[in-house]
Amino acid sequence: MLRLALRTLKFRRTSFIATFCAMFFGAAIVIGCGGLMETGSRMAAEPQRLHEAPVVVSGVQTHHSTALAERHRIDPGLVGQVAGADGVGKAVGDVSFPATVLKDGKPVTSGSSSYGHGWASAPFTPYTLAVGKAPAGGGEVVLDTALAEQAGVRPGSTVGIVVEGTTRQFRVSGVAEQNGDRNPHAAVFFTDDQARTLAGGQIDSIAVLPASGSSADTVAAAVSTAVGDRAEVFSGESRGLAELPGTLAGQRTVVILAAVFGSSVVLIVMFGVASTLALSLQQRAREMALLRAVGSTPTQLRRMILTETAVLSVASVLLALLPGYAIGRGLFAVLTSSGVVSSSITYHAGAVPMAVGAIVTILAAAGATRFAGRRAARTEPIAAVAESTIGTQWFNVPRLLFALFFLANGISLAVATATVMEDGPTLASTAGPASVLFCIGLVLLAPGITTFMVALLKLPVRAFSGLSGRLALRNAATANVRMAGAVAPIVLLIGIATGTLYMQSTENAVSRSSYDQNVLADYVLDSTTGGFAAGVVDRVRQTPGVAAASELVTTRGFVDGPDGPAEVDLRGVSAGGVAQSLDLPKVAGDLTALSGDTVALSDKKAEEYGVKVGDKLPMHLGDGTKVNPAVVALYADNPKQPYLTMPASLLAAHTGERLPQQILVRADSGSGDRAREGLAALAAQLPGSELDDSSSLAGRNNQIQQILVSANYTIVAMIVGYASITVVNTLVSVTRKRRAEFGLQRLTGATRRQVIGMLSVEGALIGVVATVLGTIAAATTIVPYSLVKSDSYLPSGSIGIYLAIVGGSLLLVFGATLLPSWRGMRGPAVDTVNAA
Repeated sequence: MLRLALRTLKFRRTSFIATFCAMFFGAAIVIGCGGLMETGSRMAAEPQRLHEAPVVVSGVQTHHSTALAERHRIDPGLVGQVAGADGVGKAVGDVSFPATVLKDGKPVTSGSSSYGHGWASAPFTPYTLAVGKAPAGGGEVVLDTALAEQAGVRPGSTVGIVVEGTTRQFRVSGVAEQNGDRNPHAAVFFTDDQARTLAGGQIDSIAVLPASGSSADTVAAAVSTAVGDRAEVFSGESRGLAELPGTLAGQRTVVILAAVFGSSVVLIVMFGVASTLALSLQQRAREMALLRAVGSTPTQLRRMILTETAVLSVASVLLALLPGYAIGRGLFAVLTSSGVVSSSITYHAGAVPMAVGAIVTILAAAGATRFAGRRAARTEPIAAVAESTIGTQWFNVPRLLFALFFLANGISLAVATATVMEDGPTLASTAGPASVLFCIGLVLLAPGITTFMVALLKLPVRAFSGLSGRLALRNAATANVRMAGAVAPIVLLIGIATGTLYMQSTENAVSRSSYDQNVLADYVLDSTTGGFAAGVVDRVRQTPGVAAASELVTTRGFVDGPDGPAEVDLRGVSAGGVAQSLDLPKVAGDLTALSGDTVALSDKKAEEYGVKVGDKLPMHLGDGTKVNPAVVALYADNPKQPYLTMPASLLAAHTGERLPQQILVRADSGSGDRAREGLAALAAQLPGSELDDSSSLAGRNNQIQQILVSANYTIVAMIVGYASITVVNTLVSVTRKRRAEFGLQRLTGATRRQVIGMLSVEGALIGVVATVLGTIAAATTIVPYSLVKSDSYLPSGSIGIYLAIVGGSLLLVFGATLLPSWRGMRGPAVDTVNAA
């Protein structure tokens, strides 16, 4: 049977190449998405500054299993407890805070930041003194070689450094050089006491060196026991997470992205492989009938088909391993370059994604073999020969049940998106798969739907296409299964591409417009040196032409409720300028009372949390600190900007920089130019300050959604690419199978031009049917998503997106149909018939 299967593969190269391509590319794509999932699940990062520390202790970076938006710092007293754990040789507390070196009043680092640390942590990078000596007093620093060179200083020189938003003068006691190239930013070393003071009195992490003879794993276990639930202990490849706490927030994004698109990819790949293999088996109906007629048993045919499939599956999966790994690396590179995850995260793609890709491909092929090969294997020989000439019956109960299953689930997800899901980052997790499921349901019923739609198009086709149209209609009526096989992959292509791209364009448009409407300020001052000191906002208010100014801090936190913590967006503002800077229509209370431990929120949020003005709202801030602010004001709800508002000074103290990064400025009516000139002059006096129009804030709003744009487009391109391959495979295979039919038409009097005309009409019919079905499927994603986002049934975005998708699909149809047909008809018609 193996010999027969191999000989069959040899003489059926076209159909088997198409099947192989579907399996190969499908397995590679699944493996790539699996690599993303494994990377997100493991979330490992190589250490940067603390590379030489085998064990690192850091604050707990989650709150009820949800990643914190800011670093959770720890008490310095924990260093002594860690140092006393069994097997610990040395424990050093580490801090990190913005420290910008100046030259001629301007930052020497462009495009990157420099940070201050205690000198005791330098050996863990390792840094060693190149010249000079370690800092001995509060006014001394050690610069790394890059900073010293850029600033043009040497030991004994004085250098200006911006710390805590203020420029201070320090004496350079030494210059340190780094052994290796691991540190992602320039370093300024202070004495340990001063570094801790400048960092706010707490420490970021503890670097641990085991004592002689103690292993890192043993020490990590002992330290974990010593710190209990007050801190987390990292060792091995996860140590970098202690230095990059924000990466844990990216973990959820990567996992959700891989899960949503991975599940869609798995469905599409399984369908693509199954449909391509099923089409190949349908085209071999005559061969199967002849084998049955000469005495082959159903069992023998099934074994032959299964052997063929196994050979193709194994070959395609083995060859797809390296391309699959490369696809996963490419997707991960897009995520890191767009800022979804840190570039320090280690990409992992081990045996699990490889196995998943292999299993998905093999299961899809085995399922197609089971269902598509069953009919040929069980049909009686004489009936099989007859059936191979008159076509295949497509309708059966299992097919109907599967179709209803996918359609029902697609509709359910669409309804859930429109009525159950709230506007948020996870909205796409129900909206996106809806069109995929609905597409598959429509495709399973495509032969019947195609017959019905062709009947509706009969009159216009006859009226405008003459003989070619009548031939095309005849073929569509007698070979509805074949036409449906050509329609199916195009439905997937149009439905998925249209749904996903318009979902993204709607998200972009709504996010930008809602933010623009909410921000009333005319200008924004940005700091690139760690933030603005407390008195800067008052200087801004005193600038001629300025009506109001408010500091702005953005982060995320949690509202503690009876059902657990709810993650929320938080904005820190200045009470004196918030009303003029942000559109917060007052419902109750007073926004100017936002000072100290207070909070203001929308009336809808207040109702959701069960609070009113004067009540306390239990919360945890971005670094996990528990607070209980008093509600001082309620404002009208804006579902597109569902944030809570707190004093900037309160929120900033619990962020990485500990200072506001932006100041919103409202100009007096008619004084815009004067205000801009005054603000520009003020910015020039503040090192690292930049003045911009407030519209620039819209581009930074909803950062996770915005940085996912390139990732979404990349993955959509990958899915569309696979669907396109399936389209070309299907159409080329179908067209080549019909060469004998074209030869007979030419022998009976049809010209080559008439045959091409017939195929053109068939292609147009396929395009129309696929466009209608794909658009209907895309609507299950677009309509509910647009309703939630913009209260409109129509998505935001140019009609050009839709026209490009449909136009590209039609080009694929005509290219994959007409080109092989034209090539096949270059020789004499009789040779074409004989060759078949």
